[in-house]
Amino acid sequence: MGDRDWRPFIYGGLASIVAEFGTFPIDTTKTRLQIQGQKIDPRHVELRYTGMVDCFVKTSRQEGVKALYCGIWPAVLRQATYGTIKFGTYYSLKAALGARRADGGAAEHLPTNTLCAALAGGLSSAIANPTDVLKVRMQVGDEKRNLVRCFVSIYRAEGYAGLWRGVGPTSQRAALIAAVELPVYDACKRRLQPALGDAPLNHLASSLLASLGSAVASTPLDVVRTRLMNQRNVKDSREPTHRIYRGTVDCFVQTVRNEGPLALYKGFVPTWLRMGPWNIIFFLTYEQLKQFY
Repeated sequence: MGDRDWRPFIYGGLASIVAEFGTFPIDTTKTRLQIQGQKIDPRHVELRYTGMVDCFVKTSRQEGVKALYCGIWPAVLRQATYGTIKFGTYYSLKAALGARRADGGAAEHLPTNTLCAALAGGLSSAIANPTDVLKVRMQVGDEKRNLVRCFVSIYRAEGYAGLWRGVGPTSQRAALIAAVELPVYDACKRRLQPALGDAPLNHLASSLLASLGSAVASTPLDVVRTRLMNQRNVKDSREPTHRIYRGTVDCFVQTVRNEGPLALYKGFVPTWLRMGPWNIIFFLTYEQLKQFY
């Protein structure tokens, strides 16, 4: 790819949106599992669900199947920004730095790929943070209005700070996921190529391995991020607010102290089960779009 090639950005965004539609109900169950059982938050102290399947069934029965897709539009908007910037930046930056190496970028270089992925993931996630806040609020069920009304409600009650709540752990998590997921995918794809070729079966196997690594690495930060995004801090109000955690470290410490270390892996199963199909759909779509190069 030459300079100023926008195709990785466009293809990355399109593939991300397709993958988001295909896996969003799993993401809703993950979010609800991560929110429940907070002993210091009276709104979510109850353990309503015993697991992913139970959450899926109860949500469908009590609120309707449509509730599983509550928050889909901010999620799509997020992928249109986050996915576009993340994947486009990664592949473009990797190619630019590879061209400066002695081999001209002919061989994959793990440290370079990891650095490019972390930068791309952190930057894109920070930019798209407001859409993530909207998605979490709508998935939990507190905000069932449309996207614009939800945005206005959060802005009026909490100001700009409400839309950027949890940006620290969000960008850290995204950088961690990207730093594991993208280099692992590229490395697995390269190692499997002699046996499987540059074919869909190779892309499927590589994406599954990449999703397992990123799920293990990112779930604790994802739990912290979700809880920070869900708490309220109403501006100019004398009424008690729902600000439970002061920041990333405080949320991490209080979660472990009150619920035990395993609480940091709440929602791990739906996280992995979502990352697996999401990555499969994304990379298969992306690789097919690359055929237009």
